[in-house]
Amino acid sequence: MLKLLTVGFGLLLLSGCASYGVIDNAALSDSTSAQPYSHRALSGKKGSGDIILTLAFSGGGTRAAALAYGVLEELRDTTVVIGGQPRRLLDEIDNISSVSGGSFTSAYYGLYGERIFKDFKDEFLTRDIEGKLLHGLFNPLRWFSSKGRTEMAVKLYEEYVFHGATFADMQRTGGPLIVINASDLGYGVRFSFVQEYFDLLCSDLSTFPVARAVAASSAVPVLFNPVVVKAYHDCRPDWLEQSAERAASNPALEPIIRGLETYSDKSGRDYAHLVDGGITDNLGLRAIYEVMELSGGPQEFLKTAGREPPSHNVVISVNASTEPEPAMDKSNRQPSMAETINSMSNVQLHRYNDATIQLMQQSLTKWTQAVSTPERPVTTYFPKLGFIDIEEPERRRFFNDIPTSFSLTEEQVDRLIEAGHELLRNNPDYQRLLADLGGAQTPKLDGGH
Repeated sequence: MLKLLTVGFGLLLLSGCASYGVIDNAALSDSTSAQPYSHRALSGKKGSGDIILTLAFSGGGTRAAALAYGVLEELRDTTVVIGGQPRRLLDEIDNISSVSGGSFTSAYYGLYGERIFKDFKDEFLTRDIEGKLLHGLFNPLRWFSSKGRTEMAVKLYEEYVFHGATFADMQRTGGPLIVINASDLGYGVRFSFVQEYFDLLCSDLSTFPVARAVAASSAVPVLFNPVVVKAYHDCRPDWLEQSAERAASNPALEPIIRGLETYSDKSGRDYAHLVDGGITDNLGLRAIYEVMELSGGPQEFLKTAGREPPSHNVVISVNASTEPEPAMDKSNRQPSMAETINSMSNVQLHRYNDATIQLMQQSLTKWTQAVSTPERPVTTYFPKLGFIDIEEPERRRFFNDIPTSFSLTEEQVDRLIEAGHELLRNNPDYQRLLADLGGAQTPKLDGGH
């Protein structure tokens, strides 16, 4: 990724040419789908209803995508007994919130379901996407293009991964709700590709390409241009009005509402510039928190989704962030500018991740208390998966040294998939869930085998 960033910045200096975002979002119209791709879609989920299972896939390039894929495989391979019937945990997934590299896995699963287990590894995980991006960056014809570097990425993702699919295609699959998250560069708020957020733009999500949403979620600033969406005529959806009222008694919501309200100011905002979701939420967890709080809490959220409180509320955080050993500390040589920037970014990222985990832990406890009753108690599970949980130092170092890149070796991909299995299967909170469901616990893996 650093190599891509360096090349992209150098070409940017050479070109000196302004680029313009391609607008690919349509205005709302009378023909807009009566069943939008939104949080209300949870009401159509085909799970047992006894579990609400949410996954959060972090950023981290192909490393994040492969780790998330391994977790999906483990859920596919885990059968529990619910209501006297055997069910795979994969079939109980209600919602996947994803960022950057994790969005490739979530979007592919949302579109193609279990086909992911047949061809996603070849379609994306072991494909040298980074090499193709570099090849495009060195094409002199692109140096002076007015469309920008992100359009090259969108075309690659269309050709090799998403094949022209739109959110209408995602809606038709009947699978879990996939929430792809980006960041609004102008106002620093999180932006999700669900109809509730497109309502802020007076725009129809159903015709929007999934490849473009994933490109926005993974568009590292400077390296890639923002994905630009147009804000159409005045819209202020009811949910924003209601959320603004709730923010009056919740200071944590106030900056979020201020950012979202800017979409209503069409005299000052004609467009939104969307970049890497990791800037505002690298774990994909704050999207879950904000939706619940902006909805008015778990009771209102469940009512809107047409759901009863579950017996088991499960949020699985798949965190592919790394902590490589700094090479600078092995010498008295002054660190390079790249090393300095990278270290500063890592410090901020990990501190923000820690704060997010703490916020989510506290919120899950509060939400559970709000919907539990003596007659129907709700139990919460929060498996947090990360490379820090790998006990063997050499194996842990191997994963921490895998770069944030879109070009990994087949060995790296295979071991990341294996780690996804291992980290979930050995997680104590996940083991507690399996025990509480009365199913046979999966034996612990030995050394990742």
